[in-house]
Amino acid sequence: MGFDEMDVDTIWMDGEFVDWEDAQTHVLTHGLHYGTGVFEGARCYDTENGPALFRWEEHVDRLFQSCKPYEMEIGHSHEELTEATKELIRRQDLSSCYIRPLVYYGYKSLGVSPQDCPTKTTIAVWPWGAYLGEDAIENGIDVKVSSWRKHASSQIPTNAKTTGLYVNSLLAGEEARRNGFAEAIVLNKEGNVAEGPGENIFLVRDGEIFTPGLSESILDGITRNAVIRIARDLGYTVHDTVSISRGELNTADELFFTGSAAEVTPIKRVDNVTIGEGTRGPITEEIQQTFFDVVERRTDEYEEWFDYVEA
Repeated sequence: MGFDEMDVDTIWMDGEFVDWEDAQTHVLTHGLHYGTGVFEGARCYDTENGPALFRWEEHVDRLFQSCKPYEMEIGHSHEELTEATKELIRRQDLSSCYIRPLVYYGYKSLGVSPQDCPTKTTIAVWPWGAYLGEDAIENGIDVKVSSWRKHASSQIPTNAKTTGLYVNSLLAGEEARRNGFAEAIVLNKEGNVAEGPGENIFLVRDGEIFTPGLSESILDGITRNAVIRIARDLGYTVHDTVSISRGELNTADELFFTGSAAEVTPIKRVDNVTIGEGTRGPITEEIQQTFFDVVERRTDEYEEWFDYVEA
C-alpha cells in the first residue's frame, strides 16, 4: 500500500502538526546528503482497551541514545514526543499503526561537519500490516545469505539506528529479492551471523534457542528483548550472547526473525537449504502465538510494556 492510498493526513514536525503534503524539507538538508539522521520504528496495537503503544518508552530511550554519537540534541522531551505520537493517532482515528520518529541534521550548510545545522525532529504514523506479507507470519519466508557484510561497531556504532547505515540493509535486501527471496541474512566481518536487514534472528536447536550477542555487530532490538523474555517465561533456555556460524543456519531445527516491523516471522529456507520441515516450527509457533497474544492484549501479562493512547 502506498502513502497516497492511505487515509492519513498529518505529520508532527518540530512541535507543529502539519498537513501530510506539507511535511517537506530542503534538498540541501545535511541528513539527505550524508545520512546524518536517527530513527525509530515502533507499533501501536489494537486492543480491547483501545490503541496501545508497544514498549514505547524503550523506543524513545533508544532514539535519544542513538543521537549521542552524532551529538544531536533533540529539542523536545520524552513526554512531548509521546503526547505528539498519541495525538497523531487520535487525529487520524487509527486503531493500530506503525510509528516512525526521525531526528536529523537539517538545512544550513553542506560541509561534512554539521556544526551549523539545526536538529530537526518529526513523527509520522500510518497503517502497516505484516512487514514481510501476511502469509509469511504463518508459513515462513525464504531468505538468502547476502554477499554484503554488516559493518563493525568499530567502524560505525551499531547500537544506533542511523539512517545512512540502512544503505547496507537496502543492498542486502534488494540482492535477496532480485534472486527470488523474501529477505536477507547479513554476516558480520568475521563471517558469523549478524542479523537481517531490519530484523534480529533466532535459531532453535535441540529445544534451546540461540541469538547472536551484541558483540556480533547487531542492533539491540526491542522486539528481540521482548521475545527473549517471553521465551524464558515459557520455560525455554535462551542463549543471547553467542556467535552463530553460517553453517549452523543450515542445520537449525527452526529459524525466525524478530523486529518491530517483522514482529515474529518464521524462516523456512536459507539459500537452497530447507530448515527443519520447511514450515513454521513448533517452538517458533508457540513464541509467535504468545507474542501476538501479548501485543493484542489477550493476556494480562506484560502490562508494563504498553502505553494506551486513550481519548
